[in-house]
Amino acid sequence: MAVERDLRTISGLGSIASTASLVRPEIAVRPDFAKAADLGVTSAAISDTLRVATLGDYDAALPKLNLSERQVPIVVKLGDASRQDLATLERLMVPGSRGPVMLGQVASIEVAGGPAVIDRYDRQRNINFEIELSGMPLGDVTQAVQQLPALQSLPPGVKVVEVGDAEVMGELFASFGLAMMIGVLCIYIVLVLLFKGFLHPITILAALPLSLGGAFVGLLIAQKSFSMPSLIGLIMLMGIATKNSILLVEYAIEARRGKPAEGDHPAVPGMSRWDAMLDACHKRARPIVMTTIAMGAGMLPIAVGWGAADASFRSPMAIAVIGGLLTSTVLSLLVIPVVFTYLDDLGQWSGRMFRQLTQTRSKV
Repeated sequence: MAVERDLRTISGLGSIASTASLVRPEIAVRPDFAKAADLGVTSAAISDTLRVATLGDYDAALPKLNLSERQVPIVVKLGDASRQDLATLERLMVPGSRGPVMLGQVASIEVAGGPAVIDRYDRQRNINFEIELSGMPLGDVTQAVQQLPALQSLPPGVKVVEVGDAEVMGELFASFGLAMMIGVLCIYIVLVLLFKGFLHPITILAALPLSLGGAFVGLLIAQKSFSMPSLIGLIMLMGIATKNSILLVEYAIEARRGKPAEGDHPAVPGMSRWDAMLDACHKRARPIVMTTIAMGAGMLPIAVGWGAADASFRSPMAIAVIGGLLTSTVLSLLVIPVVFTYLDDLGQWSGRMFRQLTQTRSKV
């Protein structure tokens, strides 16, 4: 009841219903375990006695009346009036190791209230709360529910399990996180095969965090929730942001190598690392910006909801893509050269250390 009372304090929610509110009167039998142990009466014997007296024995244990063509089970139990009389129930005889005793000597019987239906989840008794969101984002409601005082001080053995839409949302985010990790790993493997090294692919993948920040800022400015369409937009950003970095890094590597003489064309000497990166940013900025403008223009009608039947569903995806493109385009020209410089220094240092180690072993 305390949880339901705290749930009603969250503004914006619709109707709140729980299975705990479905209570009906019932007869409660509470054994006195000390007296039952002295008289040799077990709780199983008490329950069997009450079951046979009120509902009848199991079908397999019932006597049968043999007729010519069929058998009729004979059920013996107390009448309706006797089952409602507590004094009659107290006089029921319960078998014990020291002889039968009356039920009233080993248990107390009273009228109390109990749940109409006992639900179980993963073999554990549970209480379901059904909440109407009334247009509120599911993630915000879940976070607000987790901060309720009643849930912060639950009794021992009681825990909160998210089911329904909240459970589906958690599984969805976990699946998309796994998909993004696998996607980044596959991109890295392809880049390693393309550049024949392990450091330059890391430089290219450094553009991914730059696009994610812009996507989150775009969703925040547009006041859109972080949902499944926005996750799809983040996966789209992985390929676009990686492509921009490939343009820069590949051109810088080719500029440092130079071009050998072919036919009547003289050889072109290789540039220094600094000049190669400046030339790459200068010459590759145009195709990067053109890609951003084209992609942003294509996503703009979806972002504002023009001509889309399900604009509310697709809009977060387009806003995430546009925000990620803007930040990745601007920051890639600034961050990627810096990362390229540091990783190139790391590669040169590791190469020198490997050569020194190889020379030392050859001398020994």
